[in-house]
Amino acid sequence: MTRKQKKMLIRILIAAILFVGTFTAEHILHPSAWMLLPIYAAAYLVVGWDILWKAIRNIAHGQIFDENFLMAIASLGAFAMQEFDESVAVMLLYQVGELFQSYAVNKSRNAISSLVELRPDLATVERNGELLEVNPEEIAVEETIVVKTGERIPLDGIVTEGNSTLDTAALTGESLPRSVAVGDEALSGCINQNGLLKIRVTKPFSQSTISKILELVEEASERKSKSEAFITRFAKYYTPFVVLAAVLLCIIPPVVTGNFLNGAVWLKWVSRALTFLVISCPCALVISVPLSFFGGIGGASKNGILIKGSNYLEALAAVDTIAFDKTGTLTQGIFTVTGMELAANTTKEQLLEWAATAEAFSTHPIANSLRTAYGKPIAKETIQDVQEIAGNGVQAMINEHLVMVGKAEMLQKQNIPIPENKKESTGTKVFVAVDQVYRGYILIADPIKPTAEKAIRGIKELGIQKTVLLSGDTEQTAKAVADTLHIDEVHAQLLPKDKVQCLENLLHKQKKGTLLAYVGDGINDAPVLTRADVGIAMGAMGSDAAIEAADIVLMDDNPDKLSTAIQIARKTKYIVRENIVFALGVKSIVLLLGAIGLANMWAAVFADVGVAMIAICNAIRTLRIKK
Repeated sequence: MTRKQKKMLIRILIAAILFVGTFTAEHILHPSAWMLLPIYAAAYLVVGWDILWKAIRNIAHGQIFDENFLMAIASLGAFAMQEFDESVAVMLLYQVGELFQSYAVNKSRNAISSLVELRPDLATVERNGELLEVNPEEIAVEETIVVKTGERIPLDGIVTEGNSTLDTAALTGESLPRSVAVGDEALSGCINQNGLLKIRVTKPFSQSTISKILELVEEASERKSKSEAFITRFAKYYTPFVVLAAVLLCIIPPVVTGNFLNGAVWLKWVSRALTFLVISCPCALVISVPLSFFGGIGGASKNGILIKGSNYLEALAAVDTIAFDKTGTLTQGIFTVTGMELAANTTKEQLLEWAATAEAFSTHPIANSLRTAYGKPIAKETIQDVQEIAGNGVQAMINEHLVMVGKAEMLQKQNIPIPENKKESTGTKVFVAVDQVYRGYILIADPIKPTAEKAIRGIKELGIQKTVLLSGDTEQTAKAVADTLHIDEVHAQLLPKDKVQCLENLLHKQKKGTLLAYVGDGINDAPVLTRADVGIAMGAMGSDAAIEAADIVLMDDNPDKLSTAIQIARKTKYIVRENIVFALGVKSIVLLLGAIGLANMWAAVFADVGVAMIAICNAIRTLRIKK
C-alpha cells in the first residue's frame, strides 16, 4: 500500500468512527438534527474535502461535468435537506470505492512497472586494467564489462571470459535458467546466477534489450483500444446529459402537476434528482475498462509477452488467421550441415572449402553453418569481388576462380546445368559451382523448435481457423515443416516483397470482423509485420527491425506463448464487455427506479460505488492468467 493510500485509509477510518458513533446515538438518543450537524459535518469534511476541492478546481478550469462534481452536488444537496447520515454515507462509501480503485490500479501498474527495476544504475567496466563503476549509458560498444554473481547484466554483449547460468525470468517469464559460456550472447536484464562473467558490449545502452522493453512498456499505455476510446467519448456526453436530466426531473414534475408552489413537493423531487445524480456517476465504466486492458497488458508481461498497447490486445482477440515465418520462428534458426551430393572429381573437403570461403563475410545463418562445418581458418586474402545476390546466394573470386554458392535458380540463370536428383531430402540445398561448372550441393537442415507443434495445436484449440506458412525456403522443405506441424497452407520460395504480396492476398480473403496476425523474427519480416493486422515478433533472438515493427513481442522465442497471448486478449475483451453490460444495465434500472421514487440514496450508493467495486474486482481478473 502506498503512502497516499495509507493516508486515505486513515481518513476513511476516522470518518467511519464518527459516522457510526453519531448514527448510533441518533437512533438511540434521538437528539435534534442541529445537535448532530457538527459531528456529521466533521465526518463529511474529513473524508470528502478532497472531492470538494477537486470539483471546485475542475470547475475553475472549465471541466465541470465529472464524478467529483456529481458527488459534491449530490452530497451537499443531501446535507441541505438535513439528510446528514445519507450525505456522509455516500461520501464515505465513494471514498472506499476510490481507495479500492487506487489499490487495483496500483496492482495492475506494478505488474508492468516492476520492469523498471531491471534498469541498472551502475555497471562495472574494465578500463586500462582497472575496474570502474559508471553509468551504463557511458559505456561504449566493444568495451568489456564485468558482472559478478547475483548482479544483473546491464548491457547486451558476448561472453569473452567465464561461464554461468542466467536467470532470464525478467525477460521471458520463464523460471528455467539458461547456461552461457565464451562466445554466447548475454542479454541485459538477466541475472548472473554463478561465476564471474566478462562481456564484450555489442550495443549501446539506448539500444539494449532492457531499454527496448522499457520503451515498449512506456508506449503501451498511450495506445487506447476502441473500447477505451468509446468509453472516453461516452463519458464526455453522458455526464452533462444526466445533469440536465436531473435538473429537468427536479423542475418538470412539480410544474406539470401544478404543485410548483408546494415546498414539500419541491423537496421530494429535489431529493429524487440528487439520488439520480449519485446513481448516474460513470465511475464503473470510466475506471474498469482501462483497468481491464491495463491488467491484461500486466498479466501478459508477467508471462514474457510484451504488448505495445491496449489497441493491439483488443485486435489480437479478433484474430482468426495466423501466418508464420519459418526460420527462427517455428524452427530453431540454427542451421547444421546434414549431407552432401558431390559431382565427379569433387571431394567433401573441397565442396565445403569453396562454400565456406565464398560465404566468409556473410552473417546469414546458412553461411555460419557452412563455416562451422568447414571448421578451419579461412584465408580471406584470397577472396575478391564478393557479390551478394539478394534472396539467391553469393558469388566471389577465390584464387582467380569464380565460385557461386546459393539456390539452384542462381546457377540456372548462368546456364549451369544441374543434374536431376530424385532423392527425397528435407532441408535447404546450397548449390556450388566453380568456373561455371556444377560441383555439387550441401544439404542444410534447421531443426523444428520443440514447442512448435504444441503451439500450432494450442492456437487451433482456441478456434484459430487457418494457419499459414510463409517461407523463403524451397517448396519441399517448407512443405515438410508444414506437414510435421499440421499447418493448413504453405507458400514457399518467397522473397521479402513476395511475402508482403502473399500477406495482402490473405488479408483480402479475411471475413469481415476478423483479423490476421503474422509471426516472424527476421529483418525481412519487418514489412510483413507492419502490414499484418497484428504483428508478433520473437524477442530474444529476433532482429531489432522485427521487434520495432511488431505490435506484440514474445520475449523468449517460444511460439507456444502465442496461445497464452490470445487467451489473455480474449479474456480481457470478455471482461471489458461484462463490465460495460453490467454497469449500464444496473445503472439504467436504478436510474429508472430513482426517477419514480423507488430508489433512495442507499440504492444510489450501490448503483455507483457498489457497481464500480464489482467492476474493478472483475477487471483485476485479467492479471490472473493460467498457463
